[in-house]
Amino acid sequence: MAIGQSVIPKPDRWRKTISINFGVGVTQVRTPLFARSYEYIRRYWPDEDLTAQPKFYADYDYYNWLIGPSADFAYPFEVNYWELPALLDAVNQTNWTTDFAPNALLHGALLQATPFLKNDERIPTWQAIYDRDLETLQQQDLQRIIDRNVTRENV
Repeated sequence: MAIGQSVIPKPDRWRKTISINFGVGVTQVRTPLFARSYEYIRRYWPDEDLTAQPKFYADYDYYNWLIGPSADFAYPFEVNYWELPALLDAVNQTNWTTDFAPNALLHGALLQATPFLKNDERIPTWQAIYDRDLETLQQQDLQRIIDRNVTRENV
């Protein structure tokens, strides 16, 4: 974070923010920013020129976060977020999907190709297999997002 900066750019391929923490003090104690709406932060801290230790963040737009209050120090920060997989091209031959979900990639491609091939009777078959692949991936994700006492659920 930069001093006096209330708008911070999001990383490339950002999709959804999970949490933002920043370091405070000599020992850089990890301190969470709390998610709030854009309107809440604008009302809470209407003058961007005033600075203090940040407390809240919101989506400013698809490319930026709004921080409130504006940072009074160049705090280091970390963001936990979901990102879109890197696109495949001549240089980048793999991404998360090809490495960790090849079956979903294959069955999704077959599902999309079936109407093009005018083989409509196979659509339910490929849809069921693809849905099963996605359910498996979602269950794996939920297992990774477990706090010691609370399990997050898809909402």
